Amino acid sequence: MLQAPRGTQDIYGEEMKIWRYIENNVRQITDVYGYSEIRVPIFEHTELFLRGVGDTTDVVQKEMYTFEDKGGRSLSLRPEQTAGTARAFIERGMHNQPQPTKLFYIGPNFRYERPQEGRFRQHTQFGIEAFGAGGFGAEAEVISLGWELLSALGLDVTVNLNSIGCADCRKIYHERLKKFLGEQFEGLCGVCKQRFEKNPLRVLDCKMLSCKDLLEHAPSVLDSLDEACLAHFNGLQELLTRMKIPFVINPKIVRGLDYYTRTVFEFIKDGLTVIGGGRYDTLVEQVGGTATPAVGFGMGMERLVLLLQKQGSLAQICDAPQIFIGHMGDEGFAKAQELTHALRRAGIRAESDLIGRGVKAQMKYANKLNARYTMILGETEIAENAANIKNMETSEQERVQLAELAEFGGFRACTK
Repeated sequence: MLQAPRGTQDIYGEEMKIWRYIENNVRQITDVYGYSEIRVPIFEHTELFLRGVGDTTDVVQKEMYTFEDKGGRSLSLRPEQTAGTARAFIERGMHNQPQPTKLFYIGPNFRYERPQEGRFRQHTQFGIEAFGAGGFGAEAEVISLGWELLSALGLDVTVNLNSIGCADCRKIYHERLKKFLGEQFEGLCGVCKQRFEKNPLRVLDCKMLSCKDLLEHAPSVLDSLDEACLAHFNGLQELLTRMKIPFVINPKIVRGLDYYTRTVFEFIKDGLTVIGGGRYDTLVEQVGGTATPAVGFGMGMERLVLLLQKQGSLAQICDAPQIFIGHMGDEGFAKAQELTHALRRAGIRAESDLIGRGVKAQMKYANKLNARYTMILGETEIAENAANIKNMETSEQERVQLAELAEFGGFRACTK
């Protein structure tokens, strides 16, 4: 039997309802915040990721799905979407429009890595990117969007905040960090020994327990910030405090991609990063544009779904029919389909039997669907153009005119 490739999954049934619920919340909040949707190609020229993501990152060195097309061009399935969005920002002339340019996306990314809980080789990411705003207000807006989204979904997270400074700050910090790591070199894992020369900052992002223990006493990057970067970081903290968004300072957060500058942040739940992002003022220039400040984040949908399922905070999802319309006879079947169609056009979720069940079996099916109300149409109901509608929770019944069914007061709005 053919099976899905390792690190991929089929999303359907009850889980798909959770995905739709999250996506609907995403679209609602991005609309409120003024972010418009962008859809970039699933594959790009490999050079884009070499220049944008960074050739010293694990993503580029180990995890990209790269291939040559029939014309001999090197292409890669996108491992993330920030670089592609920056490329589109330049290529489509968005940089010539009034700034900031505020964009969001939802779509699959591809990384060849070991599958684990909430992490897949094909994974879906929601992300936002704001180009053209260099002040700390842009970070505050991006963080507040993520905070409001997760709050709306009922997920309790901790916002972890850090600043890795500008290029000058990092140069100073690299020297301090390398001196510290040099003294601990033999205790580092094999990967971090390679990072020591190429990009020592990424040692702080190591998940190996041996390295994490050694790094407990590593110098803090915050002690290497210059006056401008420190003022930027302090301004962001003050603004988040005024916005009543709680946060903690975590100097160990550096993020895994090379394009970040100054602010970096993670939203963490039970030790798992739900949202990760920050500022990346050099990225647009690195992929061929003029220097443009930018900030954004990415949110792994699979991990969010997993955490919401564990927390059990999805009771507000209403996916059951408001009414199931049962029927007897050919005319009853036709009338039931007519009414079901009319109710759906009115935005009311309605269901009716399509496979020829008897009346008793239809009511059992309505119970399985958790229908709020039921009614049965036979010769009498059709002749009188009226039927009894039954509340399945209380067993109370009420006579309603079929022509006025869509206006029945018992139907309630629900989150789709």
